[in-house]
Amino acid sequence: MVADAWEALRRSLVYFRGQPVGTIAAVDHASEEVLNYDQVFVRDFVPSALAFLMNGEPEIVKNFLLKTLHLQGWEKRIDRFKLGEGAMPASFKVLHDPVRKTDTLIADFGESAIGRVAPVDSGFWWIILLRAYTKSTGDHSLAETPECQKGMRLILTLCLSEGFDTFPTLLCADGCSMIDRRMGIYGYPIEIQALFFMALRCALGMLKHDAEGKECIERIVKRLHAFSYHMRSYFWLDFQQLNDIYRYKTEEYSHTAVNKFNVIPDSIPEWVFDFMPTRGGYFIGNVSPARMDFRWFCLGNCVAILSSLATHEQSMAIMDLIEARWEELVGEMPLKISYPAIEGHEWRIVTGCDPKNTRWSYHNGGSWPVLLWLLTAACIKTGRPQIARRAIDLAETRLLKDSWPEYYDGKLGRYIGKQARKYQTWSIAGYLVAKMLLEDPSHLGMISLEEDRQLKPVMKRSSSWTC
Repeated sequence: MVADAWEALRRSLVYFRGQPVGTIAAVDHASEEVLNYDQVFVRDFVPSALAFLMNGEPEIVKNFLLKTLHLQGWEKRIDRFKLGEGAMPASFKVLHDPVRKTDTLIADFGESAIGRVAPVDSGFWWIILLRAYTKSTGDHSLAETPECQKGMRLILTLCLSEGFDTFPTLLCADGCSMIDRRMGIYGYPIEIQALFFMALRCALGMLKHDAEGKECIERIVKRLHAFSYHMRSYFWLDFQQLNDIYRYKTEEYSHTAVNKFNVIPDSIPEWVFDFMPTRGGYFIGNVSPARMDFRWFCLGNCVAILSSLATHEQSMAIMDLIEARWEELVGEMPLKISYPAIEGHEWRIVTGCDPKNTRWSYHNGGSWPVLLWLLTAACIKTGRPQIARRAIDLAETRLLKDSWPEYYDGKLGRYIGKQARKYQTWSIAGYLVAKMLLEDPSHLGMISLEEDRQLKPVMKRSSSWTC
């Protein structure tokens, strides 16, 4: 199965002027619609890149980092409106002209995307991958080039700019991440917050202490302190916290308010009371005025563990929750992207009647094999490799036989997704990375960050959220 996966991964390689620069999203010959699955996506390439790094093939990763950095420098316009200078593309395509024997790059910054949403996560994944490359190869020269230093600063300037926001978290549109269609994640989605935190910490270790870098470093340090405190306090949910929210009073004013965001207890969905085990907890999907999205999102919680946004205790609690709610979150095919699915009238309002995001399908409670590598990395970091082994064993019963689908449908992830592509590259790469991490846990160093003691808040938890 591993040999088959490597063969399929190499088939997905994309070349630009004779050099490998990435992997396309899927090689599904049975599908009539290509759409944008023949492009190199920044987020999709990350597990491919990690697989190549772990296999001692860093050249392709270096080529990819430089090529996307070059694309970042392009002027980005959508309907005469200019995007921020630091924006990274969602994807790019190589056009081969056999007559002129030339290769041309075409990038998509959101102007061709379904829904026309620019990816917020691309820049963060780029920084995280640059650190992974540096850690894996020991080659600091790439990150230290003026181009890479400028690239990091541009991404961070875009995110660290001050505005009207009263929270240190990053305000985002719907569909700006792995969940790239309308799914009610607008506001402060956990996936983006965890990636933002991780990118800030990765950049902190790579930025030079010169005049320009120093200013950026100072802004990162200030933001990280406020950010970690906010997330660990207000996004965290466990049995005790749920009980506190259940007893909230509303319409409170001033700094003495207990219910800081004026969340109405009646808005707590019924399912969460049964879902929450007495031992365990997780970072909820979103927090903003009068709104808490209690859904579980896998990627955000795994990245929170890897980046040490989650404290040691919180990381252990997330693992306890996964074990306690194995059937709901893992089922027969790892791993639910979100839980639970939204359906009926709520589905119509939240997704805009999106036929691809019907209940227990695609982003709406579908099961995505790519998430296997993130779960495995989080398991190794928390000293629970047996959980990862159990999930990988499950995946191995179906993945190869089903031709590496993009996602699975159904409450238990039993059915191949209705519109899932076969030979989906990140399903293949995610499996390989998970296997290699289990075989050699030292690989974890390229994608994991230890807890920064300085980020532990000295102050007590805000009176606003303690009863």
